[in-house]
Amino acid sequence: MHTLRRIRYRLARSGLRAPLVWVRHRGLQPEDVILASYERSGSTWLRFLLQEILTGWPAEFFTVNRVIPEMGTHRGVGPVLPGGGRLIKTHERFRREYGIAVYLVRDVRDVLLSNYARHCSLGLADYVAKGPSFDAYLHSFLEGTVTHVGSWQDHVQSWLDSPLAGDGRLLIVRFEDLRQETRATLANILKFLGVAVEPFVIDAAIRNNSLEKMRAKEDGTRNSRRRLEKGVLGRAHKDNGEDGRFVRQGAVAGWREKLTPEHVRLIETYAGGPLFRLGYPSGLTDPVRFTRPVHA
Repeated sequence: MHTLRRIRYRLARSGLRAPLVWVRHRGLQPEDVILASYERSGSTWLRFLLQEILTGWPAEFFTVNRVIPEMGTHRGVGPVLPGGGRLIKTHERFRREYGIAVYLVRDVRDVLLSNYARHCSLGLADYVAKGPSFDAYLHSFLEGTVTHVGSWQDHVQSWLDSPLAGDGRLLIVRFEDLRQETRATLANILKFLGVAVEPFVIDAAIRNNSLEKMRAKEDGTRNSRRRLEKGVLGRAHKDNGEDGRFVRQGAVAGWREKLTPEHVRLIETYAGGPLFRLGYPSGLTDPVRFTRPVHA
């Protein structure tokens, strides 16, 4: 399994990537809205919330991609927005094919830790980095070689400096606001999308997709996969436990307990500009608070 993952990782960074990305973007319509984010920024949770609000259907891992598909699986998916548009997820940097977008952003320091935990659970951390240590992973992450979409700071700046940001076609949503002020943040997203719903609809979606319920839904999906593999392949699916989870804790400022001052200073050397533009606190001694983004 590790060998297959490493082959996929290498192919995603080869010369084959550009034409494949172009093919995946075919079929976009002007009324489609892009739900964009860097990897491990909370887009799965947001999709669950929005699916339930927009359709009234209970959100599950096997249904969400039929309603809010990932880029490349959107052809044949029906509209969910008032103007007849689809809501389509992407982890790509800004592309000229995108006409209107919601960009979900999360503090790079928490994104780093979530990506590291995910790569460790997949057995890829030492492979994608320049060495087996966390410090090696940190350098590779900041240099943009860990994921196929490049560095966090380049990704963020591609959206903040995009043409959409200058004429009201881009809504920036911080994951931290979504976690701490979920109802108000969702209401703002729905207003941007032109969707009018009663407050109780938003409240129900929040209750049905809490962290605990999201993890229970993941457990159900994992159990189904294990039963399928045991029945079809004659062997059980390996469960990596907590470390193998896709839905983790969704921590806000969890990096303060895990990163050293040296780590924080290095991160700010690379990504301090976008962090400041987005209103994130800097340094381990700064209070845990968020200011209004400089660029909105």
